[in-house]
Amino acid sequence: MVKIRLARGGRVHAPIYTIVAADSRSPRDGRNLERLGQYNPNAKDVLIGVKVEKIQKYVQNGALLSDTVRTLLKKNKIQIA
Repeated sequence: MVKIRLARGGRVHAPIYTIVAADSRSPRDGRNLERLGQYNPNAKDVLIGVKVEKIQKYVQNGALLSDTVRTLLKKNKIQIA
């Protein structure tokens, strides 16, 4: 099953998360199918380069959004059908 979730990157005390589509069995920072955007909790613009069309395509094909990704998209007024 494909999940759209966050993968952690960055440095100690300065995280940057990448929104990825990954197999649910792969580790958090492991192999992913595609990068779909970035989340930087320490910046003004917290979401960077989000590919909304690709996320919608994955969801229509049965992918599940993690709770955190769903909340981030909702807070930033990004509609996923």
